Amino acid sequence: MPRFFKEFFQSEPFIDGDDAKHILRSLRMTVGEKLTVCDTKGFDYSCVISACSDNRVDLEIKEKRKNDTEPTIFVTLYLCLTKGDKMDLAVRQAVEMGASQIVPVLSTNCVSRPDEKSLKKKQERWQKIADEAAGQSGRGILPKVCETLSFNEAVISATNDDLCVFCYELATENLDTIDDNIKTVSVIIGPEGGFTVPEAETLAKNGAKTVSLGKRILRAETAPVAALAAVMLKSGNM
Repeated sequence: MPRFFKEFFQSEPFIDGDDAKHILRSLRMTVGEKLTVCDTKGFDYSCVISACSDNRVDLEIKEKRKNDTEPTIFVTLYLCLTKGDKMDLAVRQAVEMGASQIVPVLSTNCVSRPDEKSLKKKQERWQKIADEAAGQSGRGILPKVCETLSFNEAVISATNDDLCVFCYELATENLDTIDDNIKTVSVIIGPEGGFTVPEAETLAKNGAKTVSLGKRILRAETAPVAALAAVMLKSGNM
């Protein structure tokens, strides 16, 4: 069933703008057909189209229910910039895997080093990709793609969470079970060239838990999926 997001939906049961155009022109839906709307706060509404015009779709709410797809922990993925469209794929898959927030990071070995104007455009594209992935995967929120941080800024931010998981190719320990007292988790993933030794030492000194994703070498766009899968499994969300 088609899925859309709208804040304050219960008091305003209609969809307008680009989503309305998509419903009417791309999906070719009409009066009497069903769709789901999420209020971005964890509730889903089963609806029937009651009326439609060029830029607006009026809906009748048939059922309100709590969304059951959101993890019990809030996971922020700190993702170092990668080349080409690898970030697009990583963002999409991170949302599918349950990340609640994604923070692009500029570290020493990042080959991609766009200027501020380009980063702004990329952030907007990544947010659109995240929104689409949230709809496709049945999320109860729209995960946010934040502004790009420097490595040092990312360290400060990530290590403020209840648990900070630093995925490092030279690590030997695996991720332990995540207990119920942990509500916020940061996951840090490096670029194609990995992290430098000083960067790894800085993260460890600031309290990040250094973990391995196995003995195989993972691509930069694959590592986030593996890391998030491990976090979800160890926290009882998979």
